[in-house]
Amino acid sequence: MNIILLGPPGAGKGTQAQRLVERRGMVQLSTGDMLRETRKADTDLGRQVADVMDSGGLVSDEIVSAMIDAKLAALPAETGVIFDGYPRTEAQAHSLDDLLAKNGRSLDHVIELDVNEDALVERITGRFTCASCGKGYHDIFEQPAVEGVCDKCGSTEFKRRPDDNEETVRNRMAEYRAKTAPILPFYEARNLVTRVDGMADMDAVTAAIEAILG
Repeated sequence: MNIILLGPPGAGKGTQAQRLVERRGMVQLSTGDMLRETRKADTDLGRQVADVMDSGGLVSDEIVSAMIDAKLAALPAETGVIFDGYPRTEAQAHSLDDLLAKNGRSLDHVIELDVNEDALVERITGRFTCASCGKGYHDIFEQPAVEGVCDKCGSTEFKRRPDDNEETVRNRMAEYRAKTAPILPFYEARNLVTRVDGMADMDAVTAAIEAILG
């Protein structure tokens, strides 16, 4: 089973991918993780990636394709793959088809976690965590049982991520739409795209994805 998981930051994509890894033994191929991993490796490709990243440039499609090809070649044929953050353009989508075919695979599903922008803003901007143990809370959905005191460790210090603000969230949404818009018609024409309500309860989202995968 080879799938692409789409969704804007905050849609719960990471959680759902992790659950697929745990339940089905799939491998999550995130371009960000692969770039960091490749950069550390003492290989020609690793040095190329380091040079581009250090100069502030964008890593070329050829380099990303080479990383994905190496990953796919190293995996057992029966291991399913979740593509996260790739492809982002129609050219990359064609390239992915070629890479999958080269490694005896094909794409089974493109699953998009559909979100309501206003509700996503509320979900993300309300998040805060215990500064001591990291337990997560929310202004609306999950306050500590005793105001100002962490349920888990009793700390009274809390923190918020500086990028969990409305402007940043809306900018991320706009960027996501701009990047995914080009590839959706490509996959819709092949009847590969299914949308899941990303605003639903996490377990409900997991159940919906499992139903799609069968």
